[in-house]
Amino acid sequence: MKITEKLQKAEKEGRTFWSFEFFPPRTAQGLQNLYDRIERMRNLGPEFIDITWGAGGKNADLTSSLVQVCQETIGIETCMHLCCTEMPKEKVEWALAQAKQHGCQNILALRGDPVAGTSKWEPTPGGFTNAVDLVKHIHEHYPGDFCVAVAGFPQGHPETPEGMDGARQEIQWLKEKVDAGAEFIFTQMFYDSSIFFDWVKRVREAGITVPIVPGIMPIQNWEKFEKWVQRESIVVPQHFYDALRPVKGDDERVRQVGTKLVAGMCKEILANKEAGIKGLHIYTLNLEKGARMLLQELGLEGRREQIAPLPWRPSLTPHRRSESIRPIFWANRVQSYLSRTDEWDEFPNGRWGDSRSPAYGDLDGYPVSININANDAYNLWGHPTTFSEICDLFARFCRGDLAKLPWSSQPPASETSVIDEQLAKMNELGYLTINSQPAVDGVPSEDKVHGWGPTGGYVYQKAYLEFFVSPELLNPLIRRIERDPRITYYAVNKQGDLRTNTHSEGPNAVTWGVFPGKEIVQPTIVEAVSFIAWKDEAFELGLQWANLYSPGSPSRELIESTMNSSYLVNIVANDFRDGMSIFEPFLLDEHSTSKLGKVVDGAQQTVNGVLDGLNGVVENVKSAAGVNGHSNGVAVNGH
Repeated sequence: MKITEKLQKAEKEGRTFWSFEFFPPRTAQGLQNLYDRIERMRNLGPEFIDITWGAGGKNADLTSSLVQVCQETIGIETCMHLCCTEMPKEKVEWALAQAKQHGCQNILALRGDPVAGTSKWEPTPGGFTNAVDLVKHIHEHYPGDFCVAVAGFPQGHPETPEGMDGARQEIQWLKEKVDAGAEFIFTQMFYDSSIFFDWVKRVREAGITVPIVPGIMPIQNWEKFEKWVQRESIVVPQHFYDALRPVKGDDERVRQVGTKLVAGMCKEILANKEAGIKGLHIYTLNLEKGARMLLQELGLEGRREQIAPLPWRPSLTPHRRSESIRPIFWANRVQSYLSRTDEWDEFPNGRWGDSRSPAYGDLDGYPVSININANDAYNLWGHPTTFSEICDLFARFCRGDLAKLPWSSQPPASETSVIDEQLAKMNELGYLTINSQPAVDGVPSEDKVHGWGPTGGYVYQKAYLEFFVSPELLNPLIRRIERDPRITYYAVNKQGDLRTNTHSEGPNAVTWGVFPGKEIVQPTIVEAVSFIAWKDEAFELGLQWANLYSPGSPSRELIESTMNSSYLVNIVANDFRDGMSIFEPFLLDEHSTSKLGKVVDGAQQTVNGVLDGLNGVVENVKSAAGVNGHSNGVAVNGH
């Protein structure tokens, strides 16, 4: 969505908006850390973010990659900076084509700084001289594709001559950019609100009516504050110095005092009706704490509709924007889902189509990766040598005492806290859970734990569980499940032998929402063919975990035997008003944990003997099930 459309919507709804700026880091590890930080900061509710562009496009590939990940995987509307410095037209064309391909609809057109090591800006042969030329080029060659923003300088551009003539000339240059098609203005950082208000007044008197978004720099510590003030020649009110200098040796106190000072300025800006400012653009410097503290001080909290428009993260690439429904299985493997379905011509919209389509990517079509090295895995998961130790790892994850598992790169979702003890007990019993959701009966869509979608609605969920389990535990579990007509299940082993108590080939909606003026939305489902496709990846992740240990080691043989012998099972409790019915077949209250480890280890047998006895068990299960399933697939929600 174009940023101007977002701003219009915010103004119509009478709410303040905010946005964040990030820059490409210099190292691969820094880039991964930034992805994680943007993921977390997305939950602060920014309306959009923007990504800076290095002078001369020296970080062009990195900027383009950041924009792609933010649009496609993180699902947050992104504005890309684009500079004239050392940028011939062909490089500008490449950058714009990449942005369009990734679904980026917003560009900040800038002239840029002088080349490093020089003090005077010089145009690039075959390139653009000023930002206005870039604005014109974008609208001429990409009509309607991009919303174009430009920069404004309340204190004046560093190269603008001092005095009223220089100030008037700068406003005229800004008007030329707007007349050429610029649709809104980001401002340079400032700390003196009176200078800003005076500049806004002169901008409006010049006939410039597009939205102005003030650039706000949180004060992180004294050294960085002084550095930026000096670098940008920023005017700082005396009361800022009076408050900061006494605490300048204490970073935490500087941040606390600075937050109150900057928040006070922001409140003054937002309260000034004459200026008509509706939102703030926060220069984060790729830091999280300062932006978070500023929003808290301002009392600004992200809307559920912005943070979670669906219970899974929508992708904003052009061909996926209409996607509104996914199977639930890939909840914690979003990139795998996106890779499998990357070549789809269209996506289900409201109702799930025929999942037997060859558009489902095969497991061999993209690399399945556990995304952890051996040393980090050892530090996290140790060297388990008994099945009880594996069960304990899964139980600790459900209780929040373990950061990740091979099937979950992030801690459990907040809604898991509703059922974390039941999940932990399941794992202690030998049911290794990798995905789940609790039942929800008509919670308001604004709810901070379960809510999603537009305001004024209500959301619902059927309880869902997905887990690995041995055949010895599966058979009695199925007998208990089949006594309860409210519960449906699918169970499949690594070889593809399928067991189920449902005869329907259609999907089972497990999440849905009811909103004003809309059809019922059902964004997650359980569906048989997709589940068979997902099982290949689920088992592969377990085997990759095993392969982190040396060949012949007890840990490797234990994990391999667990994967090779287990079934992957999903169950749905279709009575969404009875949140605990899904746990009844597991008899959680009828066992003591001290006995369970012995029972489970006995069921698994010893590591050395399990492989020898496995073949007969597998063959018996195959002949009993009589069903082999092979397919390729997709998915979403959970643990």
